[in-house]
Amino acid sequence: MKKFFRVFLIVVVGIIFLGTLVFLWQKSRPAVVVYEIVEVQTGSIEKKTVATGKVEPRDEILIKPQVSGIISQVLVEAGDKVKTGDVIAVVKVVPEMSNLSSAESALNMAVINLEKSQIEYDRQAKLYKEGVISKEEFENADTQLKRSKEEAENAQDRLDIIKDGISKKFAQYSNTQVRATITGMVLDVPVKVGNSVIQANTFNDGTTIASVANMNDIIFKGKVDETEVGRIKNGMSIILTIGALQEQTFDAVLEYISPKGVEENGANLFEIKAAVTVPDSVFIRAGYSSNAKITLEKCEDVIMIPESAVEFKADTAFVRIMTSETPQKFEKRNVKLGLSDGINIEIKEGIAIGDKLRGGKKNNEAMKDE
Repeated sequence: MKKFFRVFLIVVVGIIFLGTLVFLWQKSRPAVVVYEIVEVQTGSIEKKTVATGKVEPRDEILIKPQVSGIISQVLVEAGDKVKTGDVIAVVKVVPEMSNLSSAESALNMAVINLEKSQIEYDRQAKLYKEGVISKEEFENADTQLKRSKEEAENAQDRLDIIKDGISKKFAQYSNTQVRATITGMVLDVPVKVGNSVIQANTFNDGTTIASVANMNDIIFKGKVDETEVGRIKNGMSIILTIGALQEQTFDAVLEYISPKGVEENGANLFEIKAAVTVPDSVFIRAGYSSNAKITLEKCEDVIMIPESAVEFKADTAFVRIMTSETPQKFEKRNVKLGLSDGINIEIKEGIAIGDKLRGGKKNNEAMKDE
């Protein structure tokens, strides 16, 4: 019995020893690396840049009053459509007392002269009928009466303009009525009834009554980095996406590139403008934020592979072509590169369609699933 237990113990120790040797041997062996396989195929590659900005009407016109005064009526609000000549607001003139006093005095003098001229005319007309005076003297009296009437009317008009900003004779041309100068949509009305406004003059731009723009003529305004501005030119097509209308894209054509850059956050940026084609069924509000995708370069039906499959050493680019599937074996081959979009890259020389290349390493989880 003792001999049996001795033999059994020796066998157990031997098994443990051999198991340890096998375990250590397996651990010392290099791990087998399995790579993903990339197949060479054809496709199209585009290199794009994205400019951020906003959409706005090409021309936004600020409507300003022709006289200073107080707003008595506002006839439109933001969103209304107006035509050229439509009245937007009415300004009530606040006269200066000195000008008002002078105008009233001038009117009184004109009325006095008119009364005097009327008396003289009546006298001369009676004498002319009796044949006492010549026709020339009567005509002089008639001319003086007409001149006095005209002066009285002009004095009355000047008084009316100073008091009310309008005269009866030229009511249709009144500058107290602020009118739209273009056909379009009212974007903003920054004044209210009772606000004081001033007319544009040498020292002041004047108070804005309303801003009006043609919303059928929309442009994109954005900025591009100096590293890419040299690759774009007027006439290039742009695909525009608007944050508020994410499900739609709009075509645009680049029509302006600023000749001068502006530094922002340490980068030199250049302003660009593009004319946007907007369908009649879509309404775009001024100031929508948007992104413009500009295609800098494009190639179609070319041999391409994932850029991650390309390796570099000094100035040489190469790939590894699979020569054996089990076990995986690869052969190094130099290639000539073309256009890259950051994900895929064009291969001009070195490989053919259907070749299988070494990609990235497979992770452990993927290997276990297989």
